[in-house]
Amino acid sequence: MAEREVVAFHRGWKTAVPGTAAPTGQDGGGKALRPALAFLSAAAVGAEPASVLAGAVAVELVHDFSLVHDDVIDADPLRRHRPAVWKEFGTPTAVLVGDALLARAMGHLAKAPGPAGGRAVRELAAALERLLLGQSQDVAFEKAERISVAEYLEMAAGKTGALTGCACALGGLLPGLPERRVNKLRDFGRHLGIAFQCADDVLGIWGLPERSGKPVGADVAARKKSLPVVAALAADNQAGRDLNALYGQSDPFSAQDVHRATRLIEEAGGRAAAEQEAARQVDHAMRALSGAEPVGHVYRQLHDLARSLIRRDH
Repeated sequence: MAEREVVAFHRGWKTAVPGTAAPTGQDGGGKALRPALAFLSAAAVGAEPASVLAGAVAVELVHDFSLVHDDVIDADPLRRHRPAVWKEFGTPTAVLVGDALLARAMGHLAKAPGPAGGRAVRELAAALERLLLGQSQDVAFEKAERISVAEYLEMAAGKTGALTGCACALGGLLPGLPERRVNKLRDFGRHLGIAFQCADDVLGIWGLPERSGKPVGADVAARKKSLPVVAALAADNQAGRDLNALYGQSDPFSAQDVHRATRLIEEAGGRAAAEQEAARQVDHAMRALSGAEPVGHVYRQLHDLARSLIRRDH
């Protein structure tokens, strides 16, 4: 199967693969959040959107690379309500296509016009290092008996915040803005990425399957240490202690265990803690954006976008 065909399937541009049933995805191409942030960040500092096109394309390609490889690592069979690439085409193909997406991202950004191309490639390379570190921490958390909220947020800053921060930084870097303003854009995106991850963790437990793209209780059944779970396990209350005992059992969770664990996570305060952290990260993001001296009407657009990311329907 050609790389082009596999990527088209992953993006939702191809509705069926010969010999398989047509997928029923609702948002096959994803949200395109990172390219949008690159363009909006450029607009916020008065730059032309065309000046950051290469950066917007590159961050979306890197995002797709991370998703394809993520699904292999986590053995998740679904992505955006349809089979994951590894499930549809096999693990070797998924690994190779992910690698190809990464290579194309770097090559595309290297061709960016103007004198900032080299800086842009270094920006993306640094973000990739932070992203891969965050991914490694996330994998290590699966075997850790206990992790702290601070450790979780450090992981999220790499796994999710690094690429959103890069997207926003490229929105100022490619048009040639001073480093001081680029740094503020990067901080804005990084905090926004952490907020998005916190909200996504809530969606992963209490979200509707048609919104989350996962079966009900999948994250809890896998005992994934998302932020609500981390906060609940650390809670000094009866629900937290009961949850620790339940998570300490060696047998796989039954449907009843999943239901009970979900209830205990909320009773222990895990859901509230994750929602509060998401709001706090948005506040940090908007303060950083203010330091980039944004245009007023674009600042309001980004403010509304940030709030919508943490208030998605469950």
